[in-house]
Amino acid sequence: MFSDLRDKRILITGSTAGVGLAAAKAFAAQGARVGINGSRPADAMKTELAQLRETGAQVDYFQADLTQSAQCKQLVEAFVDRFGGLDVLVNNAGGLGGRQSLEQIDDAFYDRVMDLNARSALMTTRFALPWLRKSASDSGKTSAVISTGSIAAREGGGPGAGIYAASKAWLHDIHRNWVKEHTRDNIRFNVVAPGTIDTAFHADKPEEVRARIASTIAMGRFGRAEEVAPSFLFLASHACSGYITGQIIDVNGGQMAP
Repeated sequence: MFSDLRDKRILITGSTAGVGLAAAKAFAAQGARVGINGSRPADAMKTELAQLRETGAQVDYFQADLTQSAQCKQLVEAFVDRFGGLDVLVNNAGGLGGRQSLEQIDDAFYDRVMDLNARSALMTTRFALPWLRKSASDSGKTSAVISTGSIAAREGGGPGAGIYAASKAWLHDIHRNWVKEHTRDNIRFNVVAPGTIDTAFHADKPEEVRARIASTIAMGRFGRAEEVAPSFLFLASHACSGYITGQIIDVNGGQMAP
């Protein structure tokens, strides 16, 4: 189904674990050339990279802290130097950044969460644009930007997670602007919005809280990262989604915002 992804050059930010790593593995299984990114040193990813390469996957690791605009630029340049171009950007870098109630939020906390979830996607996309534009021009097909949103963007997030939820709503919304500005470049912009996925993001929750959250999900359980990954493949594939842009795909097992 995703045969047109073979040899595509895919950069996935924030992909050392969870949904990002699951997506990287899924793209690699389709024969794509994949860049994995994280802020940890390259040695920390040796085992995962070796396992992927044993399957014949074309993968490499790029260390960058995407809360810094200069490192967003460096990441794109390093990926292009390695693979010769860029066909699909997946903005998956992000995270909770901590929990603070409204009365506890200060500038440092606000900046940390917004840099992690908003700046990282904004600036990486900015520096990727020339290469995505070139990819579309060279191939005669669309290139793609896919960002990881969240159900929190719709329902406001849990206690202390208001800035996180707002940063994801910001991400959902700015994609609509990018559609208006860059569809003429044959670049598509879509969002995958996971619900409650069983990753490190929720690892600190007590079992009774996890059970309560699961009761709000029609399927009665948390999702798995591997269940989110195929949505990225679908949105990256021109054959499957070449006329889809400006959309949010919810992957949440029927979890509904109140």
